[in-house]
Amino acid sequence: MKLDILVFGAHPDDAELGAGGTIAKEIALGKKVGIVDLTRGELGTRGSAEIRDQEAAAAAKILGVAVRENLRFRDGFFINDESHQLEIIKIIRKYRPEKVLCNAVDDRHIDHGKGSKLVSDACFLSGLRRIETQIGEEHQQEWRPKLVYHYIQWKNSTPDFVVDISNYIDAKTDAILAYRSQFHDPNSNEPETPISSKTFIESVHYRAKDLGRLVGVDYAEGFTVERMVAVNSLDDLI
Repeated sequence: MKLDILVFGAHPDDAELGAGGTIAKEIALGKKVGIVDLTRGELGTRGSAEIRDQEAAAAAKILGVAVRENLRFRDGFFINDESHQLEIIKIIRKYRPEKVLCNAVDDRHIDHGKGSKLVSDACFLSGLRRIETQIGEEHQQEWRPKLVYHYIQWKNSTPDFVVDISNYIDAKTDAILAYRSQFHDPNSNEPETPISSKTFIESVHYRAKDLGRLVGVDYAEGFTVERMVAVNSLDDLI
């Protein structure tokens, strides 16, 4: 299956928090979008890897993605080396996306920055034909995504561009709240974490609303780029 957009996250829920509205919007526009989680989030304070698996599947259904996979790298301990790069190269060559979205370049959780660089490096290497990969008996052809964008996470980074998600903020919120073990639940007896408070969900809405305010829409999501952004004409700007 060829995808238009492939979204990577170091943990289940990264994609929803950083780009959930954009994912829902692109799917509504007819794009085929997939999500690949690098780890199962097994080091998370709340819930379990098995619960996160179920929550990730529920969130994928809410957003309407074509496929979701988990590479089962070690949460907290995966590194940017050849073996990990090759696993991501296989995924990129399998789905042949035009665009890749991935973790923030620099963030509070060490896996986010590591995941960002790992995916970015693999996107480049995937285009080198002398790197040979195969899935099962099938030998893969080289493929390099045209564009790699990084969504914003915990740190309040300045985006290089934003996407208007005004009509998709509810889909984003519903997908985030599919992770019931991770976010605010007044009936939970599990330890509190920085993302389990009611104010954290409010902050997600506030950021989207503030980015929207800055560009004259209700809600927006921000991204940083690896190369200069170009438009066909000034009419492409909103």
